[in-house]
Amino acid sequence: MSSATEAPAPRMPAAQRRAMILEAARGLFGSQGYNGTTTDQIAAAAGISQPYVVRMFGSKEALFLEVFHDTLTTLLDAWRETLAHLGPDDTVAHVIGEQFVDLAAKQGLHTMLLQGFVSGADPAIGAAARAGFLEMYRFLRDEAGIPDDQVQGFLGSGMIFAVMLAIDMPSLFDADSDAADLLRATFGAKCGQVLDLVRGQRAGAASAAGAVGA
Repeated sequence: MSSATEAPAPRMPAAQRRAMILEAARGLFGSQGYNGTTTDQIAAAAGISQPYVVRMFGSKEALFLEVFHDTLTTLLDAWRETLAHLGPDDTVAHVIGEQFVDLAAKQGLHTMLLQGFVSGADPAIGAAARAGFLEMYRFLRDEAGIPDDQVQGFLGSGMIFAVMLAIDMPSLFDADSDAADLLRATFGAKCGQVLDLVRGQRAGAASAAGAVGA
């Protein structure tokens, strides 16, 4: 009697595994910070072995820096794409500001950047954060053409967006009227969209954690 043998599952390309690690690391670094995140946690979230993560990136610091650069590139690419499709009646600062809020759909993007910016005491991360912040400033000034006196306000608003997400202020929206007012003031017409995104991400994370623990 002959028996059929199952073909081995195709090996996942290294580029795909790298992307999975970067995505998992962005979410964890963004929510837990550099010191609060381990390569074991990142490997588990990506479904990849911890030795493979270390072998691919070399160290946690190297991985953090790559995630930071990748996140900054994602932001700037999105802004450039938005600039390329501006309508004749669009205000540049308003449109790319809305794009910045829309990027809350990219879990960990805002908080990952914030974690880099608050880690200035670390020599390597601090250097990358300063260079990254200047890159954002130069884009807003030179490519978007936003005057210097408006760039400061734009960047300040961006930091407030990131802080609201980093401290999970949306979790208080239904329980605290002041938190709700602050979130509406921060995100404006996009407040409902941000709340839906955050709630969906939270539900997805809880589901994934339950699957791992099952």
